[in-house]
This record gives sequence, structure tokens and C-alpha cells, in this order.
Amino acid sequence: MDQSKPESLILVSRDPNGIATVTINRPKSLNSLTRAMMTRLAKEIKALGLDDSVHVIILCGTGRAFCSGVDLTAAEDVFKGDVKDVESDPVAQLERCKKPVIGAINGFAVTAGFEIALACDILVAAKGAKFMDTHARFGIFPSWGLSQKLPRIIGPGRAREASLTAMPITAEQAEKWGLVNYVVEESELLKKARSIAEAMIKNNQDLVLRYKSVINDGLKLDLGHALSLEKERAYEYYNGMTKEQFKKMQEFIAGRNAKKPPSKL
Repeated sequence: MDQSKPESLILVSRDPNGIATVTINRPKSLNSLTRAMMTRLAKEIKALGLDDSVHVIILCGTGRAFCSGVDLTAAEDVFKGDVKDVESDPVAQLERCKKPVIGAINGFAVTAGFEIALACDILVAAKGAKFMDTHARFGIFPSWGLSQKLPRIIGPGRAREASLTAMPITAEQAEKWGLVNYVVEESELLKKARSIAEAMIKNNQDLVLRYKSVINDGLKLDLGHALSLEKERAYEYYNGMTKEQFKKMQEFIAGRNAKKPPSKL
């Protein structure tokens, strides 16, 4: 078993422009997770979510895998621990994180690694990446959302096949099914993730956070309640704006329109 310190196994870097990159760094074990690594990952995601200098988070893995799941040599330690403790639960922290999270998936995203990927807001995959649910193969009950999220994203028939057979979903298939946004060459993976992050940073950061929140919260509801949620949040947003903020918004829109070339219509 890898005896490295959890700090060296979960790396965090921050750019001056507001992009933070979190790297699962245990390549010799295909980035399988020990309990200490899970706790560390959860704490780092929580801290970045609370850091005002961070606008977008990119999550990736070193070497031949994004994350090959839980280190099964420590299975009892992991599964019999306090699974309800959200402070040490990286998926719970990803789901609670207010900042957009982009998953850059290289190589394998297996079982717990697949669930961590599903907790990201946007996924970019390298050619050759594979998503795999091996819960049924190893007799492990899913507890990080795979049984519920995957059917909602790719459809119940495809999800049943992936989970009940434990057959891999290739990056290309994942893109066709809407599981990943882009499939790129491995050498372009982080560059693509960063370009999406940079596009987000150019926008109104308060609205980016509110928009992520209303999309993610609305997905938990039926359409009628989700539309009501949007109306409530819009009312709350505009109600909280001052005359000065409305004036700035109008000036900004007018300024943008003035820069546009004349319409051909």
C-alpha cells in the first residue's frame, strides 16, 4: 500500500485568474483512493468552494487513470467508516460546491472514480478514456450516486446495461450519450478544460454561481417545481438589486451593443 502523505496524493494549484486545479496523484495505484485521500479531497474541494479568489475548479488525475475507485486493500476501513460524514465525503463536497467543477477524465474512471466524475458539472474526456461501474462485479453497494445519476443522464436502459454487466463505456460512446461534453486528444485534455473555465470566468461571477445552483437544484425536482424554483430565485435576485446595479447592467448592455457590427438584416 502507498504510504505517501495525503497532501502529496491530492495536489492543489491555483492560477491568478481564478482557476484551481485539483489532481489525484497516486499513479502507481491508478489513483485508487484510500480513506485519508478521500478526506483530503473532500476538504480541498470544500476549501476551494469557500475561497473567493477561486472561480472554477478543474479535477483531474495523474498517469493512466482519472481514478480507479476505492483502494480495495483498505475496503473495510473505507466502507465501514462513517459514510454519512459529509466533511470527509468528496462526492458530497463536490455536490455542495458553489463553484463550477470541470472533470478532465483521462484513462479509467472506475466505480467510485465514475461517481466522482458524475459529481462534476462538466466532463471533458481524453480519447481512450473509459467509464466503468464494477459495483456488481465486486459485491459493493453504490453509495455515491451512481445508481441514480447515471440513468438520469444516459437513460435507464443504457445505465442498467453498464451497471449490471460492468462493461466499460468508451469516451466516444459517453459523448454520444451526453455523459461527456467533449472528447479530445490526451495532450489537449487540460487545455480544453481550461478553455471552458476561462469562458466562464469572462462572465458575471455572481450570476455564474446562481445559474449553476438553479440548474443543479432544479434537476432534483419535477419540471413544474423546477420552473417555480427559477421564478423564486429570479424574483429574489432582482428584488435584491439596487437602482445603481440596474443602471450598471443597462450601461454594460448598451456598451456591448455599441461594439457589435451593424446587423445585415
